[in-house]
Amino acid sequence: MKALPLIVLLPFLGAMLPPWAVTAGRLRSAWVTGAVALAAIALLVAPGLTVLLQGETLLWQMDWFPALGLSLGFRLDGLALLFALMILVIGLLVILYARWYLAEQDPMGRFYAYLLLFMGSMLGLVMSENLIQMLMFWELTSISSFLLISYWRQREDARRGARIALAVTGGGGLALLGGILLLGEMVGSYDLSVILASGELIHAHPLYVPALVLILLGVFTKSAQFPFHFWLPHAMAAPTPVSAYLHSATMVKAGVFLLARLFPALSGSEAWTWLVAPTGMATLLLGAYTALFKHDLKGLLAYSTISHLGLITLLFGIGTPLAAVAGVFHIMNHATFKASLFMAAGIIDHEAGTRDMRRLAGLWRFMPQTGLLAMIAAAAMAGVPLLNGFLSKEMFFEKTVYMATFEESTWLLPVLATIAGALAVAYSLRFIHDVFFNGMPADLPRTPHEPSRWMRVPVEVLVVICVAVGILPSLTFGPLLAVAAGATLQAPLPDYSLKVWHGFTPALGMSAIALLGGLLIYSVRRPLFRWHDRLLGQVDARWVFEQLERSLFWSSRVLDRLIHRASLQYMLAVLLGATLVMLMLGFWQMPLTGSVALTPLDPVSAAAALCLAVGAVGTVVLHRHGDAERGRADRCADLREVLRA
Repeated sequence: MKALPLIVLLPFLGAMLPPWAVTAGRLRSAWVTGAVALAAIALLVAPGLTVLLQGETLLWQMDWFPALGLSLGFRLDGLALLFALMILVIGLLVILYARWYLAEQDPMGRFYAYLLLFMGSMLGLVMSENLIQMLMFWELTSISSFLLISYWRQREDARRGARIALAVTGGGGLALLGGILLLGEMVGSYDLSVILASGELIHAHPLYVPALVLILLGVFTKSAQFPFHFWLPHAMAAPTPVSAYLHSATMVKAGVFLLARLFPALSGSEAWTWLVAPTGMATLLLGAYTALFKHDLKGLLAYSTISHLGLITLLFGIGTPLAAVAGVFHIMNHATFKASLFMAAGIIDHEAGTRDMRRLAGLWRFMPQTGLLAMIAAAAMAGVPLLNGFLSKEMFFEKTVYMATFEESTWLLPVLATIAGALAVAYSLRFIHDVFFNGMPADLPRTPHEPSRWMRVPVEVLVVICVAVGILPSLTFGPLLAVAAGATLQAPLPDYSLKVWHGFTPALGMSAIALLGGLLIYSVRRPLFRWHDRLLGQVDARWVFEQLERSLFWSSRVLDRLIHRASLQYMLAVLLGATLVMLMLGFWQMPLTGSVALTPLDPVSAAAALCLAVGAVGTVVLHRHGDAERGRADRCADLREVLRA
């Protein structure tokens, strides 16, 4: 399918246009950027319909480096289609939103160029057939997100947030590289088609656990899982369009995408369950708890994003087909309600001049239309019935109850899930009540009012999707969920239902308890805030990161002083000594040539080696001779100065 590489390459090529178009006006730059996204969507329509209606997997491949078994390849199946649609459609809405959000002094051409670079990187990541190729796009997402987070480069918090995000996700990328190399060594190929069909071979291999750990490190750092979650709140220093795009719908979903993509090959073992599920549960609870106590609107949404990413990770960690279907469904729902909430928070900040909920109150009388949209999206996040978040959360609750029937100790799973649900209701209620009601605003920088009509349109589109999916799930997200879940499982789908009403079930009871518990938690929030501020509020994971960063800088300076001297002989001794040590370790009890026969020495090679040796010796001799000459010249100059004196 020749359209697949064009879909990925188009945003990269289009990234050159916005800086040029902005010279003709800010609106022209937005139009050009939107046209690039629309063109990519148009290219996706035909292959996307083939995948959606026929359930096929479309491939495009070209040999790149056959000697190493490397090829360029793009893949469009149900899972890739789901993510490509999220990337392009939400990206198009963010492009429209950003036109009205950015100030006159903000360089719009540079912003849209960075945005298209990120869009192309994410498309390449989700549509790659080759894992090495996917890793290249994975790193491009880290670099382009660094540029977007630090877009307001004059702000120190933006530069720091970008640096932390790049360090954490870049470190995870190195671990992921090691895991992918081990996976390719086990299977004998880096092509997804081969790897996804080799689950039994991978599980039986002695390198399975090391490869799994390394891959999960890449997943957890990218998707802000505990204990790597701290980078995401600091990335909120980016403009709100960036937060709505990267940190709710796309970049942070890259980790859970890889979890879903490799699910058939890596899941189904005790190691998978014990590594993935507890990490997801810890992230779910920590994010939900911390979100409740954040005063900054984007801070609350950042930690709620962490919590929902933990929920998705937990579902994949459970490892059953039905849990994976629920995980894919929540990926879809979370992207819609969280992107709309970030945009609503940006509107509030843009029109009121602050995101501090201690100053924001009573905005309903100033911004009733924005308030209604934000309330619906927040209710979807809380899991209120007849909204899309309720359906996937019901599937989550149902799965925890199902798991609890197998072993008594797993009854802890539905209990913790209900607590997390109650916390989600509490922080969603705080978002609604503390911002739009709860008295009058206090000392706002400017009088709030409704935004431009076109700035509100992206929020309206996403909120309509939340309501439509909540009422008619089978007719809206149903077909896309089926093909995406089928591509995730690489097996027949389990029995599941997207009906709004399933009768009186334990999952419905858990939802009711979560709603009532959330109301209770919010009603006693004031003593909880005082307790939190005295104890857990003092803990800051960034401090640990900065201490580690300082330790690494100090160690590098010490190592530099030990190794780097102003002596060529010393440096050569260090280099040759380290080389000999590595040779001894690498070839211990092995012939130096391994199993490869020695190549006969020909005269040309011998002459070249001799020239290199003579050149090296000559360099040393001339270096010493030059040092001696400079020393004599310096002494003569000193003597002349003395005689003049």
